[in-house]
Amino acid sequence: MSSKPTFIGAVEIGTSKVTALIGEYNGRELAIIGRGECASRGVIKGAVVDYKAASECTHSALELAERDAGERIELVFLAQTGGHLEGFYNEASVNVKSADNMIEREDIRTVCDLAKSKDLPAGRMVVHHIRRPFRVDGRLVPTSPENLVGQKLEVGYWTVHGQEQRLADNIHVIRGFNLEVRELVLSSLASGHMVTTAEERQNGVLVIDIGAGTTDFVLYRDGVAHTTGVVPVGGSHLTNDLSLGLRLTDGQADKLKLRHGRAMLQARDKTEKVWLDGNFAIGDRQFPRYAIEQITSARIWELLEVVKKKLGHSFSSETCQAGVVLTGGTAKIPDIAECAAKVFNVPAHLGEAPTWVAENLRDPGYHTALGLLYYGISTQGEKSAPVRRKSGFLHSVSRLFTTS
Repeated sequence: MSSKPTFIGAVEIGTSKVTALIGEYNGRELAIIGRGECASRGVIKGAVVDYKAASECTHSALELAERDAGERIELVFLAQTGGHLEGFYNEASVNVKSADNMIEREDIRTVCDLAKSKDLPAGRMVVHHIRRPFRVDGRLVPTSPENLVGQKLEVGYWTVHGQEQRLADNIHVIRGFNLEVRELVLSSLASGHMVTTAEERQNGVLVIDIGAGTTDFVLYRDGVAHTTGVVPVGGSHLTNDLSLGLRLTDGQADKLKLRHGRAMLQARDKTEKVWLDGNFAIGDRQFPRYAIEQITSARIWELLEVVKKKLGHSFSSETCQAGVVLTGGTAKIPDIAECAAKVFNVPAHLGEAPTWVAENLRDPGYHTALGLLYYGISTQGEKSAPVRRKSGFLHSVSRLFTTS
């Protein structure tokens, strides 16, 4: 018995571009039927600084996606990034109430509410409560502890929060298109689940998503998101460094970055030159390859070191056995996996979308928007009462995000 399809939108308002995807979900499978992109305006380091400009380019991306899909959407899952996002860990414990020490639903509800009850500073709003595994008498319980026997039940949450005004600005951009923002989703969670497997998340894996204006990261342990963060530095900072160091316009510096930038210094001959355009037109000129690589590799190394420092004691090579996975548009710079392996002292590789993703969406720049759609599926499946499928595709997708 088929159900009426749901058309779900995923929007990522990035520093360099706005991406909108539309998925058709029939209760069992997802088909990506629409895509729209527009160069970003009015957004700096993931934050809307010019509402009118940001709205115009976002609405253009949505219109292109709807035209491509031939369908209208009613709700959107919206990616969130930016230096204003912060996280903290809080845990709670309760003594099991029943005389026979069997854990009941009320015990679980009580300990979860207590762990999520820490007050936020004024002007801050919760984006995600990400639950870590329960513990019963100190023993890790990967699933629900209901009906287990024990005296003490513990749980902790990694709570991500942001500035209310910044979050409201993003929501208003979408509402200006007469669309409902169903949920705000951390960019790192969305892209992280597209480029890692359940086994990797269980063994411990760090995902680093390097965009144009920000770098989002999520560390998984014991199968769930353990720590998240945002660094307000990305690919545009490499462009800026080249522009200042070599006295170029941003456009020229971006060309050099894309064509000759590397995350590890490989050039040995300091006299070797590369052309800006290579077409010998007026204005085309040469630059030292060594200088280009020196600038880009120094910035990438510094960025990865900042991520490592932000993770602090949460990260260790022993608890991150699956290593580092890199994604985002800037992750395409050569040698970045080798650089990450040296910084974190664990294996590192470039993230890839699952094999079922169409060729035109396999670029790392789409991983966040794709992840948003699949988050949307799991939420829709849980909230749609007429469709009570708990097996097959929906079952596997609903396990992607353990945030409650």
